[in-house]
Amino acid sequence: MDHPKSNGQPGKTPGLPPEVRRDGEPGWAGGLRKLYNSVVDEPLPDSFQDLLKKLDDGDDA
Repeated sequence: MDHPKSNGQPGKTPGLPPEVRRDGEPGWAGGLRKLYNSVVDEPLPDSFQDLLKKLDDGDDA
C-alpha cells in the first residue's frame, strides 16, 4: 500500500492546512482580520464625502 510522502516535518499531515489553531481558525486569519479592520477604520477622503453629499442632494430633486 502506498503512503503519501512526508514533507519532512514531523506531526504535519500532507494535504491539511498548516497552523490550524485549536479553535479551528487558520494561523493567518488573525493577520487578515487586522488588515481588514485597519482598512475599514480609515476615514473617507474629502473627495468621497463631497461625492456622497452631491449624490444625496441629487435625490431631493
